[in-house]
Amino acid sequence: MSYPQIQFRNRQSEVDLYQLQQLFNISAFWAKGRSIEDLGVAIANSDPVISVWDAERLIGFARATSDGIYRATIWDVVIHPDYQGNGLGSKLVETVLAHPRMRWVERVYLMTTNRQEFYEKIGFHANNSTTMVLHNQSRISSLATTEVQLQESLGG
Repeated sequence: MSYPQIQFRNRQSEVDLYQLQQLFNISAFWAKGRSIEDLGVAIANSDPVISVWDAERLIGFARATSDGIYRATIWDVVIHPDYQGNGLGSKLVETVLAHPRMRWVERVYLMTTNRQEFYEKIGFHANNSTTMVLHNQSRISSLATTEVQLQESLGG
């Protein structure tokens, strides 16, 4: 299947948050129900942000966060189901990796739950030794509150 009208765009401002929300709800079980506000925050704090368009229809998306030299993480890679199997997902990830903010990064991480084979074809390897996660957001909030209380009691 050929899509001569497909465009890859790398501007945060070009992402239609409503279309992105719909794309996630249709295509990504792990991102269903994300709010427009939260999507806006995530995009504002990511660089690069790559979107894939068929005319004015958002059909693909990926974003990354990086320090530009040592570490980066790719997030939210998604292609609309109607467009999968045509190499657009590989091109999307390769476009993220080729971005100037990503090009020289020593290690690029990617979180995935069920597409390991797809990413291995692009060159990613399983990494079971260095990744940790903290799920309890309320714990982070309570730590911040404790820190503020400590500063106040110390006269800070």
